[in-house]
Amino acid sequence: MRNDAKHRAYAVGELARLSGVSIRTLHHYDDIGLLKPASVGENGYRLYGREELLRLQQILFHRELGMSLADIAAALDAPGFDRLAALRLQRERILAETDRHRRLLGTIDRTIAELEGERTMADIDLYKGLAPEKQAEYEAFIIDKYGDGARARIDAGKRRMAAMSPEEAQAHMDELAGIEDDLGAAVRAGVAPDEALLDPVLRRHHAWVGAAWDSLPSAEAYTGLGELYADHPDFVSRYETLQPGLAAWLKAAMAAFARRNLT
Repeated sequence: MRNDAKHRAYAVGELARLSGVSIRTLHHYDDIGLLKPASVGENGYRLYGREELLRLQQILFHRELGMSLADIAAALDAPGFDRLAALRLQRERILAETDRHRRLLGTIDRTIAELEGERTMADIDLYKGLAPEKQAEYEAFIIDKYGDGARARIDAGKRRMAAMSPEEAQAHMDELAGIEDDLGAAVRAGVAPDEALLDPVLRRHHAWVGAAWDSLPSAEAYTGLGELYADHPDFVSRYETLQPGLAAWLKAAMAAFARRNLT
């Protein structure tokens, strides 16, 4: 592709401002080979052309859709990678999610209108846009990965959550948010996932999972849960949104905690 007046080269700081990606992240992408600059000047300045800008766009689209950096690199560097086909597939996935969000907004608006006394809402309309099939998908993923023995644990967890009052359920989720904030802070501080100093926060997480499952997970089960967090694209997307790198880091941290404390 031409590198004319419309398609000029960008220094790393300029690309950071253009894309919203930090200079530090662009340096990291260079270091791991995910996004190399088109050239490096004698002064050490990285320069990025149109091809690199398009590759960065693909990286960011894939990140939005929950892919890990390793999987993104494998996809972009695969023989026969077709950028146009990738964009069309990404468009389909985003459109599907946009449609679901539109239904959710409609459900929220109708519920607000009923609560404000403006209209009556049919019972069946309370749940439009919500996705119970997602829960079924997660359950099928777990059972496929860990066998039918996981079904009993899933059922126990459902009974435990159903027995909670709204206040208990909110407190349960607030506890998780606090735990995840502490885990994200550890990632930002550069704490290695196998450090024993993580035991207090991971013990809280282990107990939180036990409360959700109605029994404390064994070393194998807790390690397997960490693998689920890093393997399923929805969980990866969630954790990467909370803190870049958290999904893979948490998988390693949970496995290390299990080895130290649960065997």
